[in-house]
Amino acid sequence: MFTALKKLQKENKHQIRGKLSSADKKQIEAAINRANKADKKEKSSQDSIPYERMWADGICRTINNHYTKTIQFQDINYQLSQNEDKTAIFEGWCDFLNYFDSSIEFQLSFLNLAASQETFAQSINIPLQNDDFDSIRSEYSDMLQNQLARGNNGLIKTKYLTFGIEADSVNAAKPRLERIETDILNNFKRLGVSAESLDGKKRLEQLHSIFHMDEQIPFRFEWDWLVSSGLSTKDFIAPSYFEFKTGKKFRMGKTIGAVSFVQILAPELNDRMLADFLDMESSLIVSLHIRSVDQVKAIKTIKRKITDLDRAKIEEQKKAVRSGYDMDIIPSDLATYGNEAKKLLQDLQSRNERMFLVTFLVMNTADNM
Repeated sequence: MFTALKKLQKENKHQIRGKLSSADKKQIEAAINRANKADKKEKSSQDSIPYERMWADGICRTINNHYTKTIQFQDINYQLSQNEDKTAIFEGWCDFLNYFDSSIEFQLSFLNLAASQETFAQSINIPLQNDDFDSIRSEYSDMLQNQLARGNNGLIKTKYLTFGIEADSVNAAKPRLERIETDILNNFKRLGVSAESLDGKKRLEQLHSIFHMDEQIPFRFEWDWLVSSGLSTKDFIAPSYFEFKTGKKFRMGKTIGAVSFVQILAPELNDRMLADFLDMESSLIVSLHIRSVDQVKAIKTIKRKITDLDRAKIEEQKKAVRSGYDMDIIPSDLATYGNEAKKLLQDLQSRNERMFLVTFLVMNTADNM
């Protein structure tokens, strides 16, 4: 394979040299070196990246004919809103989530990543508008640049929603993905949230920023490079190597990381919980993998749980009678879980709400232990 790839390189050497800058050439050479180093006896870093193909329009095939697209969305001033506005935002968010039926898997990703000085300088630059406020814009930009010069690189915080469906082919998946994408963008608009769909290059750029935290190098890639170099998209985003020696920690290039899952048993959550995670001034990625349960299956599951709780309640009452206690005194957990299960069943049956299965993951990264 690599002999053929090198031959293809020589054939296209003159063509590539005429089109690419020196930085672009270095990017392609680095990708080729990573491909050449791939040890086929074990998984290479490219093999460890779990997708099969990325298309220019932003559709990605992961595994088993599962196709996804990604939407980037901005924040909303929820915490600063009045209570009635908070209620309206929350109800709108519930309607937003209820859109996803059991055939659509989706993931909310919240990325707090340290930015390179060049990237951060671009993100805080305020372009002039040729109006009376340009002097204020210039003064504010200078203040931010001075802070940057003192070493306050800060974090770039981004938010994404990735959704996927099962389909026999990309042609079959594309029209439905586009319909879902349009619905999600309209739902974000109703919430007052700015959002945009990511094309294939932007999705690859985001993956590159995660896999290359240790290098902070800009992402360079064009789709026509794949034909001229014989490489795949993974070769342009893969880190130098992955290392998974233990089940808890891993190494990605020079970056050390660990992923923890959050198990939530509380019937209610404070609306500040996720915000408190994301307010941490450290490199952090929070992922919520969410799948809607089919409505009929969800109702049957809750009914079975209520039956099990009632059975446990009867057993506790029998024990109380045998021990000479009041049979109305039962463990508080049984009473709490029973009430919550009945409330959930009522919501599913009468309020057209959905039941979701959620996996809550937090990834921390650092340069050393």
